[in-house]
Amino acid sequence: MAKVEIPIGPQHPALKEPENFVLSLDGERIVGAAVNLGYNHRGVEKGCEGRNYTQCLYLIERVCGICSHSHSTSFSKAVEELAGIEVPRRAHWIRSLVGELERLHSHMLWLGVAGHELGFDTLFMLSWRDRELVLDLLAKITGNRVNYGANKLGGVRSDIDDKVTEEIRVVIKKFSEAVKYYIEVVTTEPTLAARMLGVGKLSHEDAVTFGAAGPVARAANVDRDVRRDDPYAAYDEIPFDVITDDHADVFGRAIVRAKEMAVSCEIILYIIDNIPDGELITKIPRKIPEGEVFSRYEAPRGEDVHFIKSNGSDKPERVKVRAPTSANAASIALMLQDNYLADAPIIIAAIDPCFSCTDRSIALIDHSSGREGMLDWRALRQYSVDWYKNQGISFDDLSKSLSKRM
Repeated sequence: MAKVEIPIGPQHPALKEPENFVLSLDGERIVGAAVNLGYNHRGVEKGCEGRNYTQCLYLIERVCGICSHSHSTSFSKAVEELAGIEVPRRAHWIRSLVGELERLHSHMLWLGVAGHELGFDTLFMLSWRDRELVLDLLAKITGNRVNYGANKLGGVRSDIDDKVTEEIRVVIKKFSEAVKYYIEVVTTEPTLAARMLGVGKLSHEDAVTFGAAGPVARAANVDRDVRRDDPYAAYDEIPFDVITDDHADVFGRAIVRAKEMAVSCEIILYIIDNIPDGELITKIPRKIPEGEVFSRYEAPRGEDVHFIKSNGSDKPERVKVRAPTSANAASIALMLQDNYLADAPIIIAAIDPCFSCTDRSIALIDHSSGREGMLDWRALRQYSVDWYKNQGISFDDLSKSLSKRM
């Protein structure tokens, strides 16, 4: 039978964000795959260079709506290290509290999406219903359900009083019971097992070789977690277990995420029982001393990395973000290999991808003129206008046409 190529994306019902996967098929079986990133040109990193560090924090938090606290905390602790300041202990504990709540809502979101991709929409509706409990807690603590704005450079914005602490305790104990149910569903439900067991294999050796991160790596028995291995915030004072699994497939990734939720509930209860008193913020200078810093954070999807280069002004000279999806995207082609076409959506979804997190800037390589380098926003806009004009499309004509209709 002749091999055929099937493109998935950049616009496809199975994808929540635009990216492109080209699958080579022999019948229904995938014998080759290419992963083509770069369909989201957001300019976040470049945008930071024209803003002061406080303004950058607002922008960095919007790299991702699901793990916004991960990015803002990683960025904040990098700036704080450059500035040479010590964040108050209570602020560290509140950062860890919000981080674990974010892990719960992220993993519940993934569980629902996984159920939807497998045709198990009951799981989707139940998990997203229970996820609302966590989002309501985040709104109670920070004022927002998404992009919480919990961090300030040097600490946190909001404290938690006894009333909020007791509400967290009640909700998390209730949520813990729901997590036990989801762990049982993931590990025993025959429909899920039939669709996930042996699908999207990534061996321990390949996970290490390809630099997989987070639940994808831990599902291949790679015992790695930044919270334990390079502690930040309050994690050097909080006891917790790192969950691993040896299935090395989609089933294993589901197990790791489900069991990690149980651990997060334990961490949250420990935090509210042991949080120290004290200040919430340490004053930070407007101009950050010259230097470079590398910051790591264990986001729900895996290791989140921020690099900042300071030139001694109030604006960073360079900001570089490596989101966990960027680390896990390299192994998608290997996971797809030798699976059926029908399994492609859940294999891609199993890394919990955020392609908008991965695509943050654009590099132009013009082979005809030899020009290459980074485009700023104005140059990118002009480049797109010129490109459409060459296709016979004029934005001026479109604007005039729209004006007449209005």
